[in-house]
Amino acid sequence: MSKTTIGNLVTLKRGYDLPHRERTHGNIPIISSSGLTGWHNRSMVKGPGVVTGRYGTLGQVFYVEKDFWPLNTSLYVQDFKGNHPKFVYYFLKAVLSESFNSAGAVPGVNRNYLHKIAVPAVPKEKECIAAVLSAYDDLIENNNRRIGILEKMAEEIYKEWFVRMRFPGHQTTKFNKGIPEGWGVKSLGEILELAYGKALKTENRVDGQYPVYGSSGVVGTHSDFLVKGPGLIVGRKGNVGSVHKTDCNFYPIDTVYYVKSEYPFGFLFYLLKGLNFINSDAAVPGLNRKQAYSNKVFFPILDLIQNFDEKLNSVGKQINRLQLSIVNLKQTRDRLLTRLISGKLSVENLDISFPPSMKE
Repeated sequence: MSKTTIGNLVTLKRGYDLPHRERTHGNIPIISSSGLTGWHNRSMVKGPGVVTGRYGTLGQVFYVEKDFWPLNTSLYVQDFKGNHPKFVYYFLKAVLSESFNSAGAVPGVNRNYLHKIAVPAVPKEKECIAAVLSAYDDLIENNNRRIGILEKMAEEIYKEWFVRMRFPGHQTTKFNKGIPEGWGVKSLGEILELAYGKALKTENRVDGQYPVYGSSGVVGTHSDFLVKGPGLIVGRKGNVGSVHKTDCNFYPIDTVYYVKSEYPFGFLFYLLKGLNFINSDAAVPGLNRKQAYSNKVFFPILDLIQNFDEKLNSVGKQINRLQLSIVNLKQTRDRLLTRLISGKLSVENLDISFPPSMKE
């Protein structure tokens, strides 16, 4: 197989300093070695752009559609040398991931090091390859938008009923000091139990029908499950206090808790999302169960909770189907990525339509 170097494909440049004290909130994304880390009111680079890590997270690559500010922990593509930005994104995603996964611990790199890395020669069907992979990313983004709409709709119903107190029958309900008759105040520990997930390393997972949940949400699938659905998952390490809901059997790993309760999970999902959980360790973010259990909440009558849960049942099923679809799309895209970039899978004879994200 013929080879080239990354420097023959693109020119990389170091990002720019931007201390927190000098940031002014705006609509310009700030991109670091780990991706989006904030917003600013001024950009340094015209989009679309491609960014990778210089320090910290190495081997990850990010595509930025609009103008952005790359931080000094990152390297951005200064010159695409006539290559489509989307192809460059996928190409670097494939070759840098492999380079840093096969190497030992590398605390940091500079652009000269990356420019010299030997990589497979750029295939002549490069834009067609980018089109195939972009089609998957467009479907993923579309599913994420649909999930966002459904979640916003469900959350709005919850707020209408349980925050603004405009639940069905509120006109004839007696209120005492702003609290509807029959409601009470309970601690979270009286309502539910946060049970520990179980470790399941990536190399021990077997692709299957059951979603694997970490604190950031679905992180893969497995051939077996740990907990019967429906279920609620709460971030314990990493994304502390993040809340996820699933209607199917699932596997919560050791960075999360899963919820045990006699109350409907549709209601508990939004109740948990409205709580401000305290981080028990500033160095290593973690959610302490004792602190979580001490949260006090207004608790409605059971009939109203069940009414709400039934109303959102169909919404939850739609969200779950979309989430599983995203996982499958990502897995298929990632398998195709390495095969297409390496040339093991050819698109030469395929009639490929370019997706909206690659059209001018």
